Amino acid sequence: MSFTSKLIDWYQSNKRELPWRARKDPYAIWLSEIILQQTRIEQGLKYYEAFIETYPTVFDLAKAEEEDVLKLWQGLGYYSRARNLHHTAISIVETHKGIFPENHSGLMKLKGIGDYTASAISSICYNEPQAVVDGNVYRVLSRVFGIFTPINSSQGAKEFKTLAQKLIDTKQPGEFNQALMEFGATHCKPQNPGCEHCVFSSTCVALKKEFVMQLPVKTGKTKVRKRYFNYLVLVSDDEKTILEKRTEKGIWKNLYQFPLIEKENSSKITFEEVEKCFPEIEIDSVTVHNEIPLTHKLSHQHLQIQFWVASTAALGEKGLPISKINELPVPIVIHNFIVDFSF
Repeated sequence: MSFTSKLIDWYQSNKRELPWRARKDPYAIWLSEIILQQTRIEQGLKYYEAFIETYPTVFDLAKAEEEDVLKLWQGLGYYSRARNLHHTAISIVETHKGIFPENHSGLMKLKGIGDYTASAISSICYNEPQAVVDGNVYRVLSRVFGIFTPINSSQGAKEFKTLAQKLIDTKQPGEFNQALMEFGATHCKPQNPGCEHCVFSSTCVALKKEFVMQLPVKTGKTKVRKRYFNYLVLVSDDEKTILEKRTEKGIWKNLYQFPLIEKENSSKITFEEVEKCFPEIEIDSVTVHNEIPLTHKLSHQHLQIQFWVASTAALGEKGLPISKINELPVPIVIHNFIVDFSF
């Protein structure tokens, strides 16, 4: 039995029942694929269900305010996905009258949709034989076929795409793609793969030669930038605070945060630095909320975060009522602080 036949047989017996698999709706498939990028299904499922309930069609999502979309996305990370999701929904409604392009090339023209997502939608919804290649696919193919070409090289991307395209079942490409991703996610896992009970145990090159855990190969290490964030949490006697919108490019764009002092090192901020940030506000006192900095790890950045509570008599029109801060989309570190801090 061929690799393809074994894989699809395995999938039909072992696939998880997931809500988007019950429908070949391009909107549902697109939404699930964007949410599940860099995200485990266990975490992403509740977000998918929330989005489908709040925005059941692409028209509903297109009509939404970006802030509302970001708020619903809050905690999922990689917020550019949410901004692109909203932008693409608007484009599909305005340019395509709410109808998704029915082929890979048309889908690739939409912002936020790359080869992987376009392949998933076109194969599952429109039966186009376009192979998906993601982290799960790299892992399965590299192990079963013994491929040591680095997956983060242009040669590797081309080699794996070519192999996946060669293996795809042209009669049921969507089933094949979902099977390959599912097998990598639940069986041929990064750690503790189920090699002893694997349908490919007799043919898997990595298993035979005992280098399962060495594959796939990824060259070089991403340089991690260390940053020092000091959030200034103003609390006034009239029960207001200040939240500011991040508008610059980079992490958390268009999310809200407390006023920020970013330093080059771990040196503590001073009362004078806080006063300088708010020249029109009379600051009564400043105390550090967490003496030990909170470490928040992103893909290419490690943030050292401290919250500084500044008391003042009144903020007037500059302030946001504390009762309204939960209405705004914020990074998860800010959300956690708001939940834990007693204003």
